Order: sequence, then structure tokens, then C-alpha cells
Amino acid sequence: MEINFLAIIAAAISALVVGFIWYNPKVFGNAWMQAAGMSEEKIKGGNMAKIFGLALFFAILLAFSLQFLTIHQTGALGMIGGDPATALPSYNAFMADYGTAFRTFKHGALHGTIAGLFIALPIIGTNALFERKSAKYIFINSGYWIVTLAIMGGIVCGWV
Repeated sequence: MEINFLAIIAAAISALVVGFIWYNPKVFGNAWMQAAGMSEEKIKGGNMAKIFGLALFFAILLAFSLQFLTIHQTGALGMIGGDPATALPSYNAFMADYGTAFRTFKHGALHGTIAGLFIALPIIGTNALFERKSAKYIFINSGYWIVTLAIMGGIVCGWV
């Protein structure tokens, strides 16, 4: 099993696309700005090339890590030390039978949603509590990550 860099890049780009829609003023943008204490001046004062470049870099890291949450065959590869050439014949038989099992967009989206609910939501919620942010702030940002991780997981898992 090899790393599919094209799927990782596509998944990372999807995070920016979802963000463009999610944080649009016609969707959740205005509510997010209010909940986050942001203003048009603050937004326009940022170095957008740096912000989007780093956002893409972080999304690539997330997409890479989602492989291990969405593609169950990576667990089998880990059990043999990562080198199929040194595996016992039972590994090859297993992969022949199950090498593409559960490798669908739907399955990856399920695991991405679970990651959003059980990883992103608690992290964002904890930070928001200490930052004295509102429940609205938590739900807007967590909602973005739940949807984004679902789409990213679907792309990473389903792009066989």
C-alpha cells in the first residue's frame, strides 16, 4: 500500500474550499466574525498569502494523518513493520482478500466525521472555554471541522 499524494493534496484543497463556503458572510461568516471578535479591518490587515499558505500546509498534515484513521489496511501494514516484502504469506493472502475492503468515500467520510466529533470538537471546545468564547463560536468552528474532516476522509479513503 502506497501513500496517494494526489488524494492528500485534493483533500487538503477541499479544506480551503469548504472554508471559503462555510465562512462566507452569507453562510456563517458574519456570525463567526461576531463570535470570534473579528472585524473587517482585522481580516483585511492579515497577510493572506501567509494565512492561506499555512492553512494549506496544515490541511496537508491533516489529510496525511487521516489515512491512518480511514484506511484500515494501514493497520495491517503496520503489523508487519511497514515492508510487505518481509511479510509472511498470510499478509499477502489477507491483502488479496481485503486489500480494498471499506475503501469508499462513504466509509472515509464516516471516519472523518467521527474524527471531527471526537477530536476536533473537544480541542476547539476546550480552547474556546479558556478563551471565554461562546457556544456559537464552538459550534461554528467545530461544525466546519466536522464537515471538512468528513470530506477529507472521504477523499483520502475513497481515492484508491
